[in-house]
Amino acid sequence: MNRPSVRIVGVHGNGGGASRFARMAAHVPDDVELHAVTLPGFSTVPRDPALRTLADYADRLGEMLDAGVEAAGHTVLLGHGIGGSIALDLVSRRPDLVDGLILHAPVGASLDTRLFPRIMSSPTVRALVKRVISSPLPRPLLRRVFFPQGAPKDILDRFFDEYRHCAAFGDMFELINRPWFDGVQPILDVPAVLLWGADDRVLRSGQADEFKVKVPGAETVVRDGWDHFPMIEQPGEYADEIVAMARRLVSAKRSA
Repeated sequence: MNRPSVRIVGVHGNGGGASRFARMAAHVPDDVELHAVTLPGFSTVPRDPALRTLADYADRLGEMLDAGVEAAGHTVLLGHGIGGSIALDLVSRRPDLVDGLILHAPVGASLDTRLFPRIMSSPTVRALVKRVISSPLPRPLLRRVFFPQGAPKDILDRFFDEYRHCAAFGDMFELINRPWFDGVQPILDVPAVLLWGADDRVLRSGQADEFKVKVPGAETVVRDGWDHFPMIEQPGEYADEIVAMARRLVSAKRSA
């Protein structure tokens, strides 16, 4: 059996794990491999005390990429939310690991001026937010707030349940900060896309402009009708978009 021509490695956002990409898997063509990972401390994967900085998490992601390097011809890294931040950190230091990079609403822009990061600087507030998100009581309301276009109840219940087990949830608000963002070196040799949903209420699409400093050659794509979790709400559309992007990035890398 021929190996896939492209491997897309999905890196989840805060609180979640590989399951966030599960709904789009059925829409990925046979010549593309979708491989979603769960980092230590997220979902039900135990925390690794050796991971103390964002670079540590990025290096662990790099080990995961190395482990599957024979699985497909070309690797495109897809990072969503804090997964995008970790992917950015890794590729800025190890551009040799991937043939393309898709940063979907990454975290890191305007952290010193936006209200939400300032509120979440308190460990007490972080613990409270995590407890509320994972609690069954407010879940009907949270489903409408986080997923206005809807998704199967079992998928959304798993989404919220994973927050309860996520040991690294609060850590990310400490590790992804302005000094970290300022220290990331620009990525110049890896074709990249900055992807945002036009209706994203968690991380507004205007933040893409600040990330252009870190990936100056990136294409910016803002999709109408998408909120923060299109891989859950619109898995078919999301898979089509990501696969098309991955093919473009691989083609650009080949011709470079």
